[in-house]
This record gives sequence, C-alpha cells and structure tokens, in this order.
Amino acid sequence: MKNNKLFILFFFSISLSSQIDQSKGSFEDKFRQLDEYYPTPNELRTASGSPGNDYWQQEVDYFIQVKLDEKSRSISGELEITYKNNSPYTLNYVWLQLDQNRFKEDSIHRLTETFSRSERISFEQLREQNFLDDFSAGLKNLTVKVNNQDVKTFNVGTLMRINLPMPLISNDKVKISVDWENMLLEENAVRARSGYETFQDGNDIFLLAQWYPRMVAFSDYEGWHNKEFIDNGEFTLEFGNFEVEITVPSDHVVAATGEIANANEVLSRKIRNRLREASKSDVPIFIVDPNEAYENELEKSNELKTWKFKADNVRDFAWASSRKFIWDAAGFQQDEKNNPVVMAMSFYPNEGEPLWSKYSTEAIMHTMEVYSKYSFPYPYPTAQSVNGPVGGMEYPMITFNGPRAELEDDGTRTYSRREKEYLIGVVIHEIGHIYFPMIVNSDERQWTWMDEGINTFLQYLAEQEWDLKYRSDRGEPRYIVDYMKSNYQVPIMTNSESILQFGNNAYAKPATALVILRESILGRELFDLAFKEYANKWKFKRPTPYDFFRTMEEASGTDLDWFWRGWFYSTDHVDIALEKVFKASLDTLDPKKDLEKDRSDFYDEPLVIHDEKNLSAGIRQRVEERPQLLDIYDEYDEFTPSKREIRDYEDVLEDLYDRNDSDPEWRKKALIKALDKNENYYILEFNNLGGLVTPIPLQIIYEDGSEELVRIPAEIWRKNPRKSRWLKRTSKEVSSILVDPYWETGDVEIENNYYPSRLVPSRLKPITYRSNPKNLMRDLLERNKKITNHQDQD
Repeated sequence: MKNNKLFILFFFSISLSSQIDQSKGSFEDKFRQLDEYYPTPNELRTASGSPGNDYWQQEVDYFIQVKLDEKSRSISGELEITYKNNSPYTLNYVWLQLDQNRFKEDSIHRLTETFSRSERISFEQLREQNFLDDFSAGLKNLTVKVNNQDVKTFNVGTLMRINLPMPLISNDKVKISVDWENMLLEENAVRARSGYETFQDGNDIFLLAQWYPRMVAFSDYEGWHNKEFIDNGEFTLEFGNFEVEITVPSDHVVAATGEIANANEVLSRKIRNRLREASKSDVPIFIVDPNEAYENELEKSNELKTWKFKADNVRDFAWASSRKFIWDAAGFQQDEKNNPVVMAMSFYPNEGEPLWSKYSTEAIMHTMEVYSKYSFPYPYPTAQSVNGPVGGMEYPMITFNGPRAELEDDGTRTYSRREKEYLIGVVIHEIGHIYFPMIVNSDERQWTWMDEGINTFLQYLAEQEWDLKYRSDRGEPRYIVDYMKSNYQVPIMTNSESILQFGNNAYAKPATALVILRESILGRELFDLAFKEYANKWKFKRPTPYDFFRTMEEASGTDLDWFWRGWFYSTDHVDIALEKVFKASLDTLDPKKDLEKDRSDFYDEPLVIHDEKNLSAGIRQRVEERPQLLDIYDEYDEFTPSKREIRDYEDVLEDLYDRNDSDPEWRKKALIKALDKNENYYILEFNNLGGLVTPIPLQIIYEDGSEELVRIPAEIWRKNPRKSRWLKRTSKEVSSILVDPYWETGDVEIENNYYPSRLVPSRLKPITYRSNPKNLMRDLLERNKKITNHQDQD
C-alpha cells in the first residue's frame, strides 16, 4: 500500500478530477436510459412491460391427416387450417411456411452455405453432399384452396403467399386446405432437426418436425413475420388447437404432441393398464419394456394403424414413430387443480440402455419441478423425451434428444460421465423449452436469446438443483470469459441469422447475464419475483425483449438500463483492475502533530544507494571532520514547526468557525470526532478496462485474521465509466484485498484483482499423446470381468 496524507479538501479534488475526466470528448454515459431505443408504450404493450388492454394475437387451428410410408421414407398429408383474424386489420392475403423447401437446391440456405477451409473437407460434408445429390427435396404435389376455392399463390423461398378470394375482416375466420407430399431426410446425413435414422437391423426411428405447412405469425409489432427460414432463426408461430391423425405401420409406437384420442383402438389393454399404473407412480414404469421392444423389431408388420392425437392451445405439433421404442412413464404430481398430474414419458431404443431408463423421465420430472417453481405450473397433460438422431429439439409436449450408451466388444452397453450429463442436460434444456418459447411465445426468428438464453439460464438452475457436482457448461460466469474478451462477436440484440459464435451469443452470454443479475445485482428473492411476474403475464402470449426488460425493472423496482445496455446491446466485457491502494491518515491541521507525521514518513524511506555505499566504505563526511560547519538547520530539521506555522494554526481554527450555521463549531467538532475514531483511510483505485460497468464485490482480509465482503453497486461508474476511486475507513489494518472473490461477475482477467499481487499458480505438464475419453463404467466392468475370470480359474 502507498502512504498518503488525506487532507480535508481531498474529496473536492477527486470530484474536480472526475469532472475533468468527463469532458465531452471522452465521456460515455453507460447509464443513459434506453427509452429512446425501445418502442413507444401503447395500449397493446405498456410501459410496465405488460400486455395492454388492446393486446391481440391470431388463432390458428389445424386438422391434419398424415400417412408415413416406411419403405420410401416419405409422408403424404392433408390439412385444414381454420384461421381467425383477431387483429383490428383487414387481411387481403396470408402467408404459409414451407420449411421443407429449405433443402431445395435453389434455396437461400443451400446457395449461401459457406466453405471454411480451401484445402480440407470433412467426411460429414461429403456425406451430406452425397445425400442431397440423390434427394428429392421440398414439398411435392402441393395444392391450396381457401374456403374450397382455388386461389392464386406465390412461392418465396420457404414461404408461400396466398391471395384470399375475399378480404378477411377483423374477428372473421377463413378455412385453408392444403395437400402435400415430401420425402424425409436422413438426419445423420443432413442436420435438419427432423428425419429418420436407420439401424443395422433395418428398422428406423422417424422424428417428424417442421413437417406440415404452417401459418406465418402476424403480430402487432411486425405484421407478417415473413423473414425466410435459413437455418439459425427458428420458429415464430400462433397458438391454436390441433387434431392430428397419423397412419403408420401397426407395430410402431407413436409419441406426439398432445394426448392419444383413440387409445382403445391403438393400445392393448395391457398397455392401457400400465399407463394407468404409471399415472399414479412417482418413479418411471415400463409401458413397453426392452424385451417387448426387441420383439417388435423382429416383426416388421405390413399392416397399418391410425393414431389420433388432440392438443389444445399449442403453437406447433411434432411426432415420432418406430417399432424400436421402449416406452416408460411416470405421473408428475403438481399443485395445480386444473392439471394435477402430468404424464412424464420417454421413448427410446434398446441402444439407449441402460442410460435412458435411469435418467430420461427422471430429468423430465425434475425439469417441471424446477421450472414451475420459477415460472408457472406445467399446463399440458404430457411431457415427453424421445431418443433419435436429433441431438436436441423442442416442441409442445414433446422433445427429441440424442445421447446414447456405447456398445462394447462383448455386446454390453456402458455410458461415460460426459454422456450421462449430456442426457440429463439436454432433457432439462429441451423440456424447459416447452415453457420458453412454447408457452411464453417469444419470436425465435428475430431474437434467439429470448428462448435459448432464458431457457439456458433456467437449465443452469435446474442442473445445480439436480447435483451441485453437475458440470454446467453455460451459466457459470467463469466459463464465459474467453468469449467475452474475444473480438469475433456481436451484441446479443442481433438478428438470429446474423449472430457470430451462435452458442456463446444466444445461449451462454444471456444465461450468464441473468445469473449475474440474480446472484449479484437484484438478489435471488427480488429477481425470482420479477421473473415469475414476466413468465405469468406473458404465458400464452408473444413478448418482445422490451417487454422483458420493462417487466424486470418494474417488478423489481430497480433501474437496470445500464445492465441491459452493457450485456445485451454491447460487446464490452468485465475487467475491473484494482490499480492502486492508498493507505492514508487524517491530518489534525496542528503543525506540531502533522509535521511529526511527515518526519516519520520521511525517515521511513530507504537510504539512497549511493549514501549507503559511502557509509559502508567508511567515507567520512565533511561536517563530521569540521563540526563548526553545522548550524541551526542541522539542529532543527525541516519538520520542526515554525512560530509562523503555529500562529497560522490559530487562524485555521478560526476559519473553521461558521457564524452562519446554527452550530458554528460543526466543522471543528466533525474533525475532532473523526480524529477520535483513529481510523485508517484506504483509497482503492479501480480501472474499468473491459468497458462493461458492473458491481464490484470486494473481499477485504485484515491483519487480525477477520474478513469482510463488500458489494459496491454498479452506480459507482455513473460519473466516470473508466476509472473510479472508493474510500474504505476502518480502525483495522488491511492485509489484502480481492476483487470478485467468487468469480461472480465474469471478470476476464483475475490477476489484476489482487492486492497485493499474487504469485500466479501454474503447472507444467509434459506433452503426451491424447488418451481415449474416460468411461469409468467400461473400466469397472472390465475390472470385474477379470476378477470373475480369475475366481473361475481358482
């Protein structure tokens, strides 16, 4: 620490210095209000972040009949859409989404795919190219009618404009009929979020998503959401009711959005009894057990069966079908009188065992328990996790999740710790998406972070409530630092198709920001109240980012514009350096006492090296040889108070007298009281090197062994966002100070957080060849096998 005298005018000089630093040429107001960037509040969306009295959204109901042709791996379908115009506007045309057209050779998606390396190509790229070369992409034999009339249509990439035969006025309905066919993609060859996977036994798992023509959303803030689906910006949809009839081979098991409407026709009595038993069980029960699934794989029936599903108030519909499925289920009990039991169900092949039966349905129930605590009770009758070729995707009441066990040489299956955590994490994430955005219906095509980032934040909470030892990849501030200081990035508030480093930008950064907001700024209780307010007011409605920002501020009573500006509108990062620490004492203004302090400070300084060497060499000083050269200045040093200084002291005391105050001696009393406290004044100088303003958590350790945690609010940066000084008064002696001791702010450089600076811990590891990933289960089984063989030999 540096010694420094603290004069009464110190504070005024600091204030003046700050004003100089804030010249208009360099000052940037990090606390400027964001109202100028937000849409103006109105009767549709209020300044408090709530839906207004005039809020509206469209309604879209679907009746669909679809047939799966297992041999050709294709589907054919007919649908009837009932579209209700709840807007105050008259519509002369509507738009359909034809997402399967994304894979056509002339699509924006295919034509704008970039190639990263000029000298290399991956086997995955070769596989995809070969598949698409032979694939007949897009919707075929597409016919559209409106109220049973032929209409004029226009295809625009993955969209179709339908001119209505008559204008659709407010509060009126129109019926749109569509017939189509399309081939299914091999998901392992083409990243499509849906498709089929073929196993060595010749059987398939079919995952159907984005599989039918869907209405484009029409909203108050954008009109028609007719930005084409390219790849990253997922789906913006309307709520409605679905009735779907799915015809598949009779030995298939079908999982889908909603509830089975014809269970007596498609399920045996044994299966129905098991489902009833499972609805009363809080642990998973096999509905179709592994042996039964294996038997189904061998049959390969040529007969067909039609499964009927019904789903109310959902924004989409997805389904899965296979004869390979094991099926387990449990009844998730919740405190909700309108929906007290949710059927948590998992569907997976024998290739997923023993991993899936142990963890999938348990993870579904855990997700609903945690997410409901922070938002609202789960409103649907089912929540499902289906294993297949899709790594992780979400739809109302059903999710697709990819992790599997590993096949060993002896035919057994094991799983690594990584695969276990992958399954638990992806099930939590995808089931969590049923809350966000399947219920809180944000616009994925425009703002990916509103569903992926918010959901990843809640996923982090759920993972840590599953097991504190769970290694969450996203949400923990320490894991975001490399991304935050990187140059290749854009703000979170960037359109989905223009995002750089997609996973970090749309998932990890907003999740981390919300963790910091909850743990280090608002506190858990206040954050949770505000977040639950947002979730409930926008349940089954379509919020924008501005509705989220406004709700969190209104419900918490906290100005957070600086936080949204820094984390969501900029690419700044957190790097707070504890640049200097001054240790000061308060002067008495009495020259006798203060000059004595000066003398002590002076003689505490090290001797000049030249003088030190002269003394060591025995070189005699002139004044030692001729003492007659000494005079009064050698007898009295510069720290001896003069008579004038003593007289001036009397004048200073007189100046402290304030005749215009009711207590004329208040200055003198303040000084005496402060001196009586006998405190040390520690002045901490912080530099904001990353630009992102943030609270400053401080751990102060004193020489007596005691500790203190101080949290300095972010407003310390409001007058100067680059540099700030903060005063700590204490009667104790400070031993050390550490900024962000719990790594809670995402500070990208912790080594400048220490006072005094620490020795940086490090290790030198000899270079070796990379070993295979750990699989402790495999190692343990091999060890047990060797022990058994040895015992048999004995």
